[in-house]
Amino acid sequence: MQNENEKTYPKLPAMKTGTRGKCPRCGEGKIFNGFLTVAPGCESCGLDYSFADPADGPAFFIQMLFCIPVVIFVLWFEVKIEPPLWAHLLTTVPMILLTCVLPLRPLKGWLIASQFFFKAEEGRLVKEDD
Repeated sequence: MQNENEKTYPKLPAMKTGTRGKCPRCGEGKIFNGFLTVAPGCESCGLDYSFADPADGPAFFIQMLFCIPVVIFVLWFEVKIEPPLWAHLLTTVPMILLTCVLPLRPLKGWLIASQFFFKAEEGRLVKEDD
């Protein structure tokens, strides 16, 4: 009979587990405690999430992929059409929320799962012995 410490887990795809917010090792537990708060560990398999450090990666990718095009659209909308304020509230505010806030959680989960999948670690300088 296998000990709990000796249990083996199948390699799960980082994209599948991360975007769903599931544990990258077992695929059962949750990565997040809140919207973007990383849990201390998996409640199912006990994986410690202290390795997880996506830093500003999700925010950077969201800004480059979605926020900048949306802001360009908003500026074009204002200059060319000159809509009233209520038109901005009905069009641009939902666009910004949908494209800038909602993708943060799946992207952060994917980056955390990728760190586990590829065994990413902090970089170290290699010094040769003199």
